[in-house]
Amino acid sequence: MSIQYQQKFPPQDIRLEKVVALIGRANASLSRYDGLLESLVNPEVMLSPLVMKEAELSSRIEGTIATANEVYQQQAGEKFTPEKDADIHEILNYRSTLRNAGEILGRSSLSLHLLRQMHENLMQGVRGEDKNPGQFRSTQNWIGPRGCTIDQATYVPPAPYVLQELLEQFIEFVNKTDDSIDPIVQAAMIHAQFELIHPFDDGNGRIGRILIPLFLMRRGSIVSPSLYISGYLESNRDKYYQCLENISDKGDWLGWIEFFLNAVIEQSENNLILVRKIISLYEQKKREISDLLRSDQSIYILDMLFDTPVFRANELHRRLHIQRQRAAQYIRALKDSGIIIEIRPSRGRTPALLSFEDLWHITDRQ
Repeated sequence: MSIQYQQKFPPQDIRLEKVVALIGRANASLSRYDGLLESLVNPEVMLSPLVMKEAELSSRIEGTIATANEVYQQQAGEKFTPEKDADIHEILNYRSTLRNAGEILGRSSLSLHLLRQMHENLMQGVRGEDKNPGQFRSTQNWIGPRGCTIDQATYVPPAPYVLQELLEQFIEFVNKTDDSIDPIVQAAMIHAQFELIHPFDDGNGRIGRILIPLFLMRRGSIVSPSLYISGYLESNRDKYYQCLENISDKGDWLGWIEFFLNAVIEQSENNLILVRKIISLYEQKKREISDLLRSDQSIYILDMLFDTPVFRANELHRRLHIQRQRAAQYIRALKDSGIIIEIRPSRGRTPALLSFEDLWHITDRQ
């Protein structure tokens, strides 16, 4: 039997006193992580690997199987199958949607217009682009095994004629910034309600996960939209879906909030360790590359390695606007010292494909 949408939102009388200790732990863990983010001198460079990894993991929940490494390889000109190219395109769209929406929410509040913009960006040129990118659905959808009928569905979202009212209610709740509700609990409710409304024909899960760090940044819980919990959700996918289903089936908001709080705790602590390792690697390589090259270009080369850890040998010349011979000398020195490795030799006019493996050893353990 299908579960129908029948929620009053926001929910009332949730017994949050049962998870008050967990709320405290989640806020403490997030605060420690945010303190580290605030200390970063060049967060765009340092966090670039994490943004791409989040895009990979969130897309993987929806069945995308490309990796962040493959994304960088494709951007460097490597050829993949059409299916893999489509997966890579989805990951890149996720990253750009997160970044673009983060810039907008840094100066304004969430709106229905921004939600549509995010969806259009996410679905541009990928599978599902025929499902009305940037438009709220006008037909009934349902969730269940592929090819199932509405009667066989595990969940049936609200009918299209009530979407506008539900979405306006949702936006009002997202933009509520008083102290009557803890921001992390509010983020949990926002994500769940968006998934329950399911306002688009496709891409709802990814938009819903993008909203989590964006909202926490908007509320001031983190300095940038850099709390990525898709790793936890992907690792606990069955429980993730079950907790969301229990809201519709049993009205169990507390079970979902408890799951979400644990996700924030674990992911904040994991991200804290990860960013510390990235910082340590950055400082180590800054010394090594400076001593090795004795050049005022060293810091720019270092930043490029973190921002684009897989690249063609001619990328250094193009990025730094230096002579090809000088760039080739730098590449040779970096290879000989083991800082970068060659993963594809040069072929004809195609330069060698190079990789900053030490960074992958950190991020691939996320």
